Amino acid sequence: MKKVTLLILVLCIIFGCSQKPEGKKVLAKKILSDTSFTIVDTMARNLLKKGFNAGSGYSQVWARDMNTFVEIALNEVSPKDIRGAILVFFALQQPNDEMIDGYVLNRDFTWGDPNQYRSTADTTHVGFKNTVETDQETSLIQIVGKYVRLTGDSSILSEKIAGETVLMRMSLMIEYLLKDRYSEKYGLLWGAMTADWGDVQPNTDNVVDIDSTTTPAIDVYDNAMFIIALNYMAELTKEKVSAERWKNLSKSIAENTRKHLWDEKKQKFIPHIYLDKSPIPAGFDESEVYYHGGTAIAIEAGLLSKSEIAESNKKMLKNVRLSGAPSIGLTLYPVYPDGLFHGGMAKPYVYQNGGDWTWFGARMIQQLVANGFEEEAYAEIRPMIDLVIKNKGFYEWYAVDGKAQGSAQFKGSAGTLSKAIQMLREWAEKNK
Repeated sequence: MKKVTLLILVLCIIFGCSQKPEGKKVLAKKILSDTSFTIVDTMARNLLKKGFNAGSGYSQVWARDMNTFVEIALNEVSPKDIRGAILVFFALQQPNDEMIDGYVLNRDFTWGDPNQYRSTADTTHVGFKNTVETDQETSLIQIVGKYVRLTGDSSILSEKIAGETVLMRMSLMIEYLLKDRYSEKYGLLWGAMTADWGDVQPNTDNVVDIDSTTTPAIDVYDNAMFIIALNYMAELTKEKVSAERWKNLSKSIAENTRKHLWDEKKQKFIPHIYLDKSPIPAGFDESEVYYHGGTAIAIEAGLLSKSEIAESNKKMLKNVRLSGAPSIGLTLYPVYPDGLFHGGMAKPYVYQNGGDWTWFGARMIQQLVANGFEEEAYAEIRPMIDLVIKNKGFYEWYAVDGKAQGSAQFKGSAGTLSKAIQMLREWAEKNK
């Protein structure tokens, strides 16, 4: 009998076993009685009532940030106000159909950037864009998809901005990506080489704008975001031919992402495919770098099987142990060498080069819950919860020693963590 039990245990470790009903009930009770969840969730929702800017230290409204807190914000502020904030983005869409990163009122544009994005459709705001990244269009499409899904207000799609409907403007954004940020050779989107999902490029002081020093590169984050956006487009588009086009394009991007970026032997995504020469210094093996954030978004895009998700989570936990980071919000490991990036990020474990970001770590928690890893999700969210309570706020990122860094009220962190708590509680209610 003991040999049979041991065999079952071994098989469970190898292939994974679902929790026993009584195990689920115990975990569900633990989740529902966790008072720290209530504390942090309340803090998050109170913060999101204060507007749509990214957080303290940021007067701007960013698409990539709003995408991660819009679902929780819709429960805390007027959907009409959120709709209005969304429409400002479309009013500032550029003549070449690209989308801005974000916007700010004219009076708050104080940082003197010569790259200003303006529009006659909205003269009260100025837009800005970190052009090294390729997630602005896909972030905004996801915002609209979440807004429509949660409110049922599909009329936003037919709202006309400067003569074009929102739905058409989103279609034109995709056309822009396929024209200006698409590699025919690989069938994937490209951007500048950055650290995982980050918007800072190496080897230059001009860190956020594509210029002559930029290294064009393909990564999993940009393409996973594109897949998710295309799936929303297929859902939002009632016209059959267009909906099928988005479905087919999503499938093609997914297949090419697996083909070109997934390392089957190492069971991880490679960091980059370089369309020009690599910017990586000799002696550093970039293929060993594991991207936590991009992997989490890839799971959301449906790119990994359940066994691959389990293996990815194990690798993240191992990286946390090796680095000493507080949580799986660790951006990447091993970190890029000293001096590759300029400014503060020149040092390892600073900002996007090995900082710990709840903003992305909580998205991995969400995916663990969504894919049946509730026990792991509860264990791995605990360090993030503890950091918020300890520091009395949602900091932008943490150093490997757990010291809080950046914006003290970062709404992206609040939104993703609140949603992860919500998902765990919803699971617990069904299994109590």
